[in-house]
Amino acid sequence: MTAALALAAGVAGFLLTAGLMGPLRRLAVRWDLTDRSQSRHVRARPIAFLGGFAIVLGTLLPVLAVLGVSDRRVTAILVAAVAVAFLGLVDDVRPLPVATRLIAESLAAGLVVASGVQITFTGQWMDGPVTVMWIVVITNSFNLLDNMDGALGGVTVVTAVVLVGSALVGAQAPLAMLVFALACAALGFLTHNWAPARMHMGGSGSLFIGFVLTCSSIALVTGAGPDTICAGLLLPAFVAVVDTGVVLVSRLLAGRPLLIGGADHVSHRLRRAGIGARGVASALTVAAAVSGSLGLTVALGWASPLTVAAVAGSTAVILIGVMQGVDVYAPARPVSDLAQLTRRRW
Repeated sequence: MTAALALAAGVAGFLLTAGLMGPLRRLAVRWDLTDRSQSRHVRARPIAFLGGFAIVLGTLLPVLAVLGVSDRRVTAILVAAVAVAFLGLVDDVRPLPVATRLIAESLAAGLVVASGVQITFTGQWMDGPVTVMWIVVITNSFNLLDNMDGALGGVTVVTAVVLVGSALVGAQAPLAMLVFALACAALGFLTHNWAPARMHMGGSGSLFIGFVLTCSSIALVTGAGPDTICAGLLLPAFVAVVDTGVVLVSRLLAGRPLLIGGADHVSHRLRRAGIGARGVASALTVAAAVSGSLGLTVALGWASPLTVAAVAGSTAVILIGVMQGVDVYAPARPVSDLAQLTRRRW
């Protein structure tokens, strides 16, 4: 695989994803596949959510064109990620029970683990279940991060680009091709999703992105030492981990059900602090770029994995605590908007 071929595939993925947005938007409107019944986004009008389908194709087709099915791990990740994306699409159309989603996601994660992608903390059988659990949790954390125009798209682009660097440093060209294709597809989607968005990715896109990024991060540290594994897992998922931590802590402290949705994510809190939608998306993208770049310094051997992981973990805890000080439930929204916000299931 030459650099020119990979670049051409990435450009093709970008153009394919961006080009599919118009036809998919018209199809979604015709079939009434809009997010008007959801509360994932801050918006004034219903928007089609089939953008995830374009992200899947914009990632899948270039990788297959360049690699085929020659790499077992990349093939397993793609097959499982497509299955998870389909699950997300079904859930968008007809909401599934939480248990059904988690079981299906665990089976998909198990396929990836069977291909050799594992968190190798102990080298024993328990590494498999731990890996499955991490994939499912972080995949859904990325899914929950898709709650404002441009937020997850921006985070995906910078995270995937940094992972490309880590993969190349580790001489893992197939993984580099996979995350590069994802970065290009996410960038193509972002041209239609930056605020004010004309298209949303829906569960199919956010689950696909979360699954690919999480599995790729694990593949890059499989067989490494515990400190490198901790840094390699936390840094690419830093923004998603903080967001999920903020939500869980706030709901536990307030005695609210953990799986009943609400406008209590980091993005909503930043909006309450007076930052616009584009500013929030930009802030989250910059945070992902900084944390991902720290991961790249570890891959390059420029920084101690243990030190970087400790700093990142401490920063995450501090941010989760600080964010609790923003009262996202203060009465400032119209009643209709509040009703919409409380309908989210996660």
